[in-house]
Amino acid sequence: MSVIAVLIGFSLLVASGFLFAFFWAVRNGQYDDKYTPSIRILNDDINNNLIKDNDNNKKENP
Repeated sequence: MSVIAVLIGFSLLVASGFLFAFFWAVRNGQYDDKYTPSIRILNDDINNNLIKDNDNNKKENP
């Protein structure tokens, strides 16, 4: 029975640590970027095309 009490205490300690880290991240603006996710899909196509073009140029011009 004492093992269960230790495990419950440890789990509450870990959970409070994660909760503290979450509130710290929210307070410091880690989740404030609202612009980049909306344009990320546009940048993926550009980056993928550039990588493909570079690979094709390497194969054609050794």
